[in-house]
Order: sequence, then C-alpha cells, then structure tokens
Amino acid sequence: MNVIKSIELLFDRPNETLITPKGEDSELFQLTEQYLPKDYESNGIELNNRFGNDATNTILLKDLAQLPQFTKASQVPPDADFSLFLPKHQEAATEVIDTLMRVPEDNLQDFLSTCVYARVNLNPQLFNYCLSVALMHRNDTKEVRIQNFAETFPSKFLNSTTFAQARESAAVIPKGTPRIPIIIPRDYTATDLDIEHRLAYFREDIGVNLHHWHWHLVYPFTASDRRIVAKDRRGELFFYMHQQIIARYNGERLNNSLPRTKKFSNFREPIPEGYFPKLDSLTSSRGWPPRQSGMRWQDLKRDVDGLDVKISDMERWRRNIEEAIATGMCRLSNGSTQALDIDTLGNMVEASMLSPNLDLYGSLHNNGHSFSAYMHDPTHRYLENFGVLADEATTMRDPFFYRWHAFIDDLFQRYKETTNVRRYTRSELDNPGVQVTSAMITSEGAQANTLNTYWMMSDVDLSRGLDFSDRGSVFARFTHLNHRPFSYVINVNNTGNARRATCRIFIAPKYDERNLAWVLSDQRKMFIEMDRFVVPLNAGQNTIVRQSTQSSVTIPFEQTFRDLRAEAGNPRAGQLTSFNYCGCGWPQHMLVPRGTEAGAAYQLFVMLSNYELDKIDQPDGANTPCDQASSFCGLRDKKYPDKRAMGFPFDRPSATATSIEDFILPNMALVDFTIRLQNVTEPNPRNSQN
Repeated sequence: MNVIKSIELLFDRPNETLITPKGEDSELFQLTEQYLPKDYESNGIELNNRFGNDATNTILLKDLAQLPQFTKASQVPPDADFSLFLPKHQEAATEVIDTLMRVPEDNLQDFLSTCVYARVNLNPQLFNYCLSVALMHRNDTKEVRIQNFAETFPSKFLNSTTFAQARESAAVIPKGTPRIPIIIPRDYTATDLDIEHRLAYFREDIGVNLHHWHWHLVYPFTASDRRIVAKDRRGELFFYMHQQIIARYNGERLNNSLPRTKKFSNFREPIPEGYFPKLDSLTSSRGWPPRQSGMRWQDLKRDVDGLDVKISDMERWRRNIEEAIATGMCRLSNGSTQALDIDTLGNMVEASMLSPNLDLYGSLHNNGHSFSAYMHDPTHRYLENFGVLADEATTMRDPFFYRWHAFIDDLFQRYKETTNVRRYTRSELDNPGVQVTSAMITSEGAQANTLNTYWMMSDVDLSRGLDFSDRGSVFARFTHLNHRPFSYVINVNNTGNARRATCRIFIAPKYDERNLAWVLSDQRKMFIEMDRFVVPLNAGQNTIVRQSTQSSVTIPFEQTFRDLRAEAGNPRAGQLTSFNYCGCGWPQHMLVPRGTEAGAAYQLFVMLSNYELDKIDQPDGANTPCDQASSFCGLRDKKYPDKRAMGFPFDRPSATATSIEDFILPNMALVDFTIRLQNVTEPNPRNSQN
C-alpha cells in the first residue's frame, strides 16, 4: 500500500480515534504502544487488533527513534475549536508545522509515523491545519491530496440539524443502498425581517467559505520557516483578494436594493448587525456563539488563548499605519525608514511575520477578527468559545466580516489615493497599434449581452466527517447560485506585427445605489476581475473567443463539490493532485453576480494591455501544474504571473478621467450588458440521485 494513500487517510473522520479503521475500504493503522491515545493505553492494542479482523488492509507503522515533543501544541485541548487568530493556537501550529517540515525529504515512512503520532495526540482541527500546510510546502508530498475541508469538517459549513439526520441515515440504511439526500433549507439562519439576510446566499455559500479557508492555507501569516510565508507579492495579494471579495459583496448588495457596506471605523460604537450562525461544532460539541444586535468590542484578556489586547492598542496601531500611509514611509524596528509599497502595507495591516515593525504597527486585521469573535465573552469569564469571525472557514458567513474588511480595504485605497502612488500615464495604459473594435457576451438561449443566473441544488458528501457512524455516503443537498455558461467574443485590429497582449476582463454595476451613473473614483472599487489571459495577435483582424469556464479567477465546479474517489481514474487527475495549491480560487458557480429578475444593468470592460509591460521572467525549471485561479492565488513556487499592480488598471485613481467612459482608450472596450436572475431551482446533473 503506498504511503501517500496512508497519509491521505489521516484526514478521514478527524474526531475519531485512529484505533478504528479509516477510509471507504476500512483500512487500519496497526498501532504499537508508541501510538496509543492516552484514553486507550490499557486496552488500545487489543481493540486495534479486534478491529483488524474487519479491516481489508493493515498499515504497518515504523516506530520513531525519537518522539516529537509537542510542548505547546499539546496544551490545545482536544475538544477546542482551533483559530489561527489566537496567539496560543498560532504558536502550537508553528511547533507542529516545524516538526512535520523537519522530517528529511523522501523519508515518507518517518513522515507518516510522525503524522500518526501527531494525529493521535493533538487537537483534530490543529492537526488538520498543520498537516495541510506541511503537505503543501514539502517537495515530497505535493502529490498528496488535501481533503475537501467541507467534507472533513462539515459542521463548519452546514447547519446543526443536518447531523442528527445524517447519523440516523448512516445507521438505518445499509451501506450500498441509495440514501436520500438531506435537504438543507435555503433560509435557515434568519428571516427577511433581517435585511442583511438577503445576502445569506453569498455569505453562507460553501464554495465562498472554502475559498477563504483555502487561500489562508496557501498564504499562512506566520511560520518558523520564512519561505512558507514569504511568497511573491504575498502582502499585495492579501489586499487584492480581500478587495475583490468586498467589490463582489457590494455588487450583490446593490442587486438586493441595499447600499454598499458601511466600514467599521469607530472601534467603540455598538454594532447593529446581529448574527446567529446555527452551526454546531462536532469537535467541541457546542453551538457556535451568536452575536446579539448592539454589542460592541471590549478589551480582550483571555489568558487561555494568549490574548491580551485593548481597544486603545488597536487605535494606536491604526494611527501608526495611517501615518505611514500619509507619509509614504514606514519605520523599521531598527529605527530607520523605508518607502512604503502595497506589498509591505499588506503584510503590515494583516499582520504577517513579514511586517516591517510588529511592535509599532501591531496586528490590526488579525486582532480585529478576535475582538469581533469575543464580544460575548472578552475575559473568558463564561468559558465561552469564539464566534464564527475567528475561524477562516466560517468568518465570511457573518455580515460584520464585510464591515471590518471594508475598513481594512479603505486603508489600502487611501494609500493608493495618496500622491506617493503615481497615476498611470497614457503610455502605460495604451497599446499602440492594437484596437478593440467590438466586444460582446454570448450565452446559449439568451439575447446577446445578457447573462442569466439561477439557483441550483448540489450534493456534498458528509460521510468523511461523520465520526463514529456507519460507512457509506451520506449526502446533504443545498441550494446555491449558478449561471448559464457564456463566452466573450472580442474583435481586435492589430496594425503592427504579430505580437502578444494580455486580455483583462472586468465587470461592474452601471449605476450606484441611488441609480445614478458612477464617478470613476467610486466605480473603480466596484470592478470585479472576471478573467485575465495572454493572447497571441496576428497582424490584421483577430477574433478572440473565451469561455466563462476558462476564467483565471475561478476553480472548476468539480473542485468545490468533488468526490475524490470518483476522480481516481480520471485523466484530469494529474491536475487535481495540484488542487492543494490551485484549489485556492473563487468558486466557478459564484463567478457571475446574482443580478435581478428585472435585469441589472452592468458594464463589461475589456482591455488588451501591452505584453512587454506585463510579462514576468519565471525561474527556470518551474513547471506550472495548473493555470487555474492565478489571479487570486498566484502560482506555486513561482512569481505572480503579471508584472502590473494587482487590479490594474483600476487599482488607483485616474489622473484625468472622471467617468469610465472618459477612461476608454483604443485598446479597450466598454459594453453595456444585463444580468437577469431566472428565479428557478434546478438539480445538479452530477447529484447522487435526482
């Protein structure tokens, strides 16, 4: 049995002891004294052997010459929920990742044994995170598939009533007999009395939350090995990925007759938005704490989490960051100064370990999540757990996430608006000799320049996360937004020689919340990137046709709702093994905004920029396992594949144009189009049974 498959089995049923068989085929880790959980020291070997009678395969483990010392990680209780925002959990994760990274390369038996020892002795969520980061960053484990997080920890994505039904289904209906999917209602967290609930389809979407979790897995903000954090343009990508989330969210608000989200800038004012998540944690066996309307931040003193932060600290860090933005300079810890750029600012605001001065600039963004997640118990008086805002996999469910990130984004936008950031010149925007003569959107069964969205019901398999229940697939069926496939058709006249160009496609709502035409200084923040690709141009006339499924922003539908077993014999499996890195991307089904039933007015912006100013010389020998989602996630072990600032040409104000119409040059096109919601619900053709 190959070691890689054995490592993958460590993701299976994370809260269940390793004494029992794992995986669909009931494979058993043969535990020796070294690997026994504390609760089973007296009878573990006997139980393990007894389970061995039912197992199809036994995995032998090499004993470790020296057992890892998890002095910090072992302090995280096995039934605690895990959050990277908590200093104690962060230190624990660093310790475990160090241990897993230190095992010599190509010594996978030792690596497997170390992982098994960690899985037996550590908190399951902590272990899952550390194993995922290690697999992603070790050269010898890049082929190991990281399990879909929604399948291993389904309780972070689906409402709590689902699991009692799922266990009943697993216990009563024999394995191999079709099980009827558990239907999850669309409106299970609130009613329309809460206007914010209009956006639940966006905030609570499984794919959207998986995207955020996966991005932070690829871009951790701290590690002992600096290379894990110091990826190319990491700080700028933190800004751009979150900026695009806010732009998408604000567009959805306009589609639902709501104004853009209001940034949270006075840290001492009450927060009118309440949120009741209706989630239970299968790790802690508790419900996630809700937030009542009107609660406010309070000084945090939770020794158990290593948190000791005051609101006045947040205000001080904010002032120091604002001073750096205003002067265009940041102060280093040795007292010297250096010019501020967007990448440094991203690492400073988040803050990652790459911050130029953690003492001076603090950890504004990360602690904002902690303040927001502990309003109900800031001093641990009631022994309460954190709210959804402190977990990367659940944080986007809460309306307050967007208010906090609107504040964070505003810091970046203020930097881009200062005179320290040069405005683009015409020669940087233009592409002499290249003229876009027309652009349009086509979609089967729709008028030209019309996109249709609708609701779809898809299944997700819960069985890998259903601890202590019988085997066999148990599906939950939930409703999400989707759109009819479409294409861009772009006609280009090239009066020069054959050359390459970068095609950049953005869309934005045509009108603001008052139904007035935008000023460009506001609309530029509403443009969402739909695609970016390099295209060869022949001399003369060229027609470019690009499918919506080819987008550089998204990951394919199958990767959000994928059944890995079914894909084992798939010719595309090679691409899917690289899911670990490329699985970080916006979900394909959420590429197009919802629109309205009457039809929402949007603008399509197409630009063919000068490839000579865009191209990046990649290091030799760096093969690209995938080209998916590079806009949000970069490329593994390589430079970000575009030399321009992220969000170009809308990442900063224009020097001359006051409206998008004034901005257009010959190498660009601006086209009005409509997004119409067909208010129907259709089953996903890939579902287990329709």
